Amino acid sequence: MGKKSESGLLRSRIVGEGDEAPDQLMANPLNWRKHPKNQIEALEGLLKQVGWVQRIIVNKSTGHVVDGHARVELALRRNEERVPVVYVELSDAEERLVLAALDPIGGLATTDAEKLDELLQDVRAQDEGLQALLDDLAKSIGIDDVDLPEDKPVNDESKNLLIIETASERECEKLFQEMTERGFGVRVME
Repeated sequence: MGKKSESGLLRSRIVGEGDEAPDQLMANPLNWRKHPKNQIEALEGLLKQVGWVQRIIVNKSTGHVVDGHARVELALRRNEERVPVVYVELSDAEERLVLAALDPIGGLATTDAEKLDELLQDVRAQDEGLQALLDDLAKSIGIDDVDLPEDKPVNDESKNLLIIETASERECEKLFQEMTERGFGVRVME
């Protein structure tokens, strides 16, 4: 077991931070988490829309990634030059403990359906995969469709909203496909 600090308070194991080339980060050989395609797609959508908001955790002692394998995988696939990293200094045993427990501890959080409903009322993703994740999240608490009130703008001041009415479902599908291929965030509303 790790030692307590002399004052009895929790100690920081963080020893540095920086930006690293993702191809220089070593995947942890004991990483037991698998990342399905829909998770990677949603993650990529979030990173494309917002950017990096969480660092990859690397154990300075072993050089292994402790958390952030999916972000590293995605950065490699996208040929990103640098990724944000926080360095920790852990023994082999501590690294194994963090690798085994960090994600499951986060997974123990429960959902406050009322707060989630409130949050989702003005959250929209430009990326289809990310929006699908948000829609599934809404459905998980019994919300079939989250609609923005007419007078409430999408919570992204740098984007513009364009509403196009089409004469037929086929025309709508064709336009949806064309706009998606051109990189626009598109949603169909009936």
